[in-house]
Amino acid sequence: MKEALMDISGLPRFSEIDINDIEAVIREVIENNKKELDDFLRENNSPECMELIRLLERIDNRLSRIWSPVSHLNSVKNSEELRKAHDACIPLLSEYSTELAQNEKLCKAYHELKDKNEYKDLDKQYKKVIENALLQFRLNGIDLNAEKKKIFKNLKQELSSLKSKFEQNVLDATQAYRIHIEQKSELKGLPGFVLEMASQAAKDEELDGWLFTLDAPSFISVMTYSDIRKFREEMYTAYTTRASEVGPNAGEFDNSKIMEDILQRRKEMAELIGFDNYAEMSIANKMVEKTDDVIKFIEELVTKSKPQAEREFDALKHFANKQCGIKKIEAWDIMYVSEKLKQKEYGISQEELKPYFPADKVISGLFNIVKQLFSLDITEKEGVDTWHDDVKFFEIRDETQELRGQFYLDLYARANKRGGAWMDECTGRMKCDGEIQVPIAYLTCNLTPPVNGKPGLLTHDEVTTLFHEFGHGLQHMLTRIDALFVSGISGVEWDAVELPSQFMENWCWEKEGLDHIASHHETGEKLPEALYKKLIKAKNFQSAMMMVRQLEFALFDFRLHMEYGKEKFTGIQNVLDEVRERVAVVIPPEFNRFQHGFSHIFAGGYAAGYYSYKWAEVLSADAFSRFEKEGVFNPVTGEEFKKCILETGGSQPAIELFKCFMNREPEIDALLRHSGLTSK
Repeated sequence: MKEALMDISGLPRFSEIDINDIEAVIREVIENNKKELDDFLRENNSPECMELIRLLERIDNRLSRIWSPVSHLNSVKNSEELRKAHDACIPLLSEYSTELAQNEKLCKAYHELKDKNEYKDLDKQYKKVIENALLQFRLNGIDLNAEKKKIFKNLKQELSSLKSKFEQNVLDATQAYRIHIEQKSELKGLPGFVLEMASQAAKDEELDGWLFTLDAPSFISVMTYSDIRKFREEMYTAYTTRASEVGPNAGEFDNSKIMEDILQRRKEMAELIGFDNYAEMSIANKMVEKTDDVIKFIEELVTKSKPQAEREFDALKHFANKQCGIKKIEAWDIMYVSEKLKQKEYGISQEELKPYFPADKVISGLFNIVKQLFSLDITEKEGVDTWHDDVKFFEIRDETQELRGQFYLDLYARANKRGGAWMDECTGRMKCDGEIQVPIAYLTCNLTPPVNGKPGLLTHDEVTTLFHEFGHGLQHMLTRIDALFVSGISGVEWDAVELPSQFMENWCWEKEGLDHIASHHETGEKLPEALYKKLIKAKNFQSAMMMVRQLEFALFDFRLHMEYGKEKFTGIQNVLDEVRERVAVVIPPEFNRFQHGFSHIFAGGYAAGYYSYKWAEVLSADAFSRFEKEGVFNPVTGEEFKKCILETGGSQPAIELFKCFMNREPEIDALLRHSGLTSK
């Protein structure tokens, strides 16, 4: 029934949403929004600042709160019917957002607001709303003539549909591949928890034996532990050819043309509004000022990390030859041999650590860490309507018992759920009619699920992923900003948005932090000192190899969006090959089609912005260096971080907020030290 979608008075009513209502409801809300805005602009030739902003907040909030549960369900409970309804709405939403951003009367009203005397007395957050809006008008072609505006709108609409199709192809390709094993001899090397997970997956599909998929917990386990080289090769081949023209599902979910179409439309959009390429357009609302600055930043890190990465890879090849009998190491051997080498050098493995990270303990420990740092209490709320039995709902309250935020926590991998981990907005904070709308987040991961009645046991990598996403959630939920368009993560420069997420990962390595989150699931024993020392000693194992891998992705993304359509552009694959030649130490096989599943840049928000992970990591490592000096649980330092970074959202430029906390410009030294690339 429509009421389940239209009702935004409380939490989403997931179980009552009728898929058949979705398109009609979205159409109705869009038409109501357009009429309400048109009527307002017609009746108010020179509107008051706050009247206009409040109206725009109200209609934006109404649409986003109705669309949010639909979009979220499409990611976590995908079905053919839901996908069809979801996809039918994508062009409608794109057309509406572009029309809004090309509304000349609205743009004129914003310009007049900035020229009014009242502007100088406005709160900073509302000045930022106006500045951001004027930039978005420009980036959406407000200065174009009518014909070119129409072209721009069509391009943007097509781009939205293409991005959605790209993501769907990746999901479908991931779901389509299975390896069903019935002979135990083919499982050599796989630890007990992996076999239990695979056995449960087989039972879920009414099969005997063990079932392996391309979902992260299954894929990573095979690549890390299987002694059967052919098994690793099969899984690697399937995973790295997803949604491409090669591999076991060749051509079935092929993203080849979709990538070209996405890049072409981005290029045309950028050129229409006066940019030389899409990379220039992308950084117009980021911290970085010039495309050359991004290239220089990446190249500097390559120079500092590649020599060590080459030494690490040489050591890996030598070990593979001498200890594993692998004369020529292949891409599907990297994780397996690395795990063996790590065990030999540091005497530690993910398998040994997993019993100390039961999911419930990790979550309660995370909440305790947040309490100590930021004086917040997090409690579960029962009886909330969700989309799966595994999903839990929590509230965050401060020391005065004020409700600061709420969130849904969806931890485990399962069928018909998009891969990866993310934080997304359910509702944003805003002030409406004197009342504060409480910010609500979706926190989604694809961690190793519980099997056979045992608790979910997490790898240390999975624990850091959870902390990472919770950092995003804290910035969204703890905001004190009342202006919807710059509260939480809204309005935060994209190359600074990873600061809180990467910052929170640090407590997964600190002994004081681990004491909160780690205890043996059977005995309750804390992580032994000897095991902790091994973990820390191994922290920067192959850190340079991991660094250049991320720099490879960043440089490929940025060059792709700078060079596409230019005379020197020779194709997506060729750009990637050139970047690998310059940056990578591990050159994958020819059939590898990593780019076909690179959802961050082709379907997500990281187009010409993947460098942001490293850019923000400079900020996060530098910010954490203050905690290292003053105490990792120093409440005064935690309170200042909360006030300067987490509570201010996008209401001020990120560099100003960083300097508010650190009293200086950011420095790269802490990142290099944390990554083991300097002895300082």
